[in-house]
Amino acid sequence: MVSESFFNKVQAINPDHMAPLYVQLRDTIREAIESGKLQAREALPAEREISSQMQISRITVRKAISDLVEEGLLIRQQGSGTFVSSRVEKQFTVISSFSEDMAARGRKVQNRWLVRELRHITTDEALAFGQSPDSMIFSFARIRFADELPMAIENSSIAKFALTNEIENISSLYKSMQDTGNRPVRALQRMRAVLLDDQQAKLLDVAHGAPALFIERRGFNAEGHMVELTKSWYRADSYDFVSEISGS
Repeated sequence: MVSESFFNKVQAINPDHMAPLYVQLRDTIREAIESGKLQAREALPAEREISSQMQISRITVRKAISDLVEEGLLIRQQGSGTFVSSRVEKQFTVISSFSEDMAARGRKVQNRWLVRELRHITTDEALAFGQSPDSMIFSFARIRFADELPMAIENSSIAKFALTNEIENISSLYKSMQDTGNRPVRALQRMRAVLLDDQQAKLLDVAHGAPALFIERRGFNAEGHMVELTKSWYRADSYDFVSEISGS
């Protein structure tokens, strides 16, 4: 059982130890995660069960877990419980899709499509893409899942020439753009930390105001034409963005 497995993997709390009880609990859970005793996506028992089994207050348990959530080692999912985080390292030096990133890590990818349509381009998009104000553009909005965990919200505007009109059958935008010879080979990306609003938090199953990483990507095909404008909100408790820097 989950509970028995958890209590076999963490050390007992010593009430006579000089360290506060929540610090002891936090540190023993952290050690179990970092040593691999607790695996990614493994569920923790309910707070009341940890409190009862370890003979400490629920306030102590909640404080220890909250600290680990802030560190990104644990994830709270509303209505489901608390799980060991399975953070993803995203390389900034490689242009890859979410599907490719997850597949490389052996994780199951799912999409929940919110928008798939061909519409008139906006003024800002026309300026960005260098197209006329009466042009049409493909618009997509979706929630990206890995192993059934919502990881990101992604809103994409794609140049009409970069895709076929059969957008209802699309599962991977980059794969479909590759089929037309318009997969991005160069991209400009801008990233900043943000707090999720109520709607975004509900879509990602996190608390209102939870931290996220916002990334705007402008992708260009081999001929230098801009083909993609994507705005994404990634759960900060699930993603690490990594770039390699070399000296001159």
